[in-house]
Amino acid sequence: MAFTLLPKEEKFFELLDAQTAHGVAAAKSFQELAGHWDPGSRLFDELRDIEHEADLTTHEVKDRLNRTFVTPFDREDIHALASALDDVVDIIQSTSNRMRLYKLKSCRPELGALAGILTQAAATVQKAVACLPDASRSRRLMDHCIEINRLENEGDLVLAGAIGAVFSSNADPLEVMKWDRIFEATEAAIDKCEGVAHILEGILVKGA
Repeated sequence: MAFTLLPKEEKFFELLDAQTAHGVAAAKSFQELAGHWDPGSRLFDELRDIEHEADLTTHEVKDRLNRTFVTPFDREDIHALASALDDVVDIIQSTSNRMRLYKLKSCRPELGALAGILTQAAATVQKAVACLPDASRSRRLMDHCIEINRLENEGDLVLAGAIGAVFSSNADPLEVMKWDRIFEATEAAIDKCEGVAHILEGILVKGA
């Protein structure tokens, strides 16, 4: 990755790091919620606050893009990366809200498995984005992207098993529909992490 960081606005890297931290925090809170289900949990407020902070960070990135002449890499890529990182948090928070709206009595173990993969993916995204400022870490960045892709594939397998299990159960059809949507939404957050990896790979190709 042959970036030459001339007099450019380095604050972007700090903001992107902050966004990845929001993603990790949201994924961990969601995993805890899935493992210790409580409709009155403090974690709903926690996730709401994380989502709000992520939105503010995203707005700051976009505002700086409008006010900065020279950026560390293509402004279109910065915009896409910031938006995708924000989407991860948005999906996690909206999924938790859906779970409470559905008035679930308990959580299925398959959701815990998906939430664990999501947490790993978010943490790997954080490691990958942290490599961006240093051209010498391009190989490590690519390794992290490969790992995110692997986790997304693992998530697909767990999702298939989860949907198969809930549809083959004797659960009420309405409960089946609820869980199908929750599983799909959780996997969508993992997919969005893979989307971040694809953006990072594109940045590497442009900088080569």
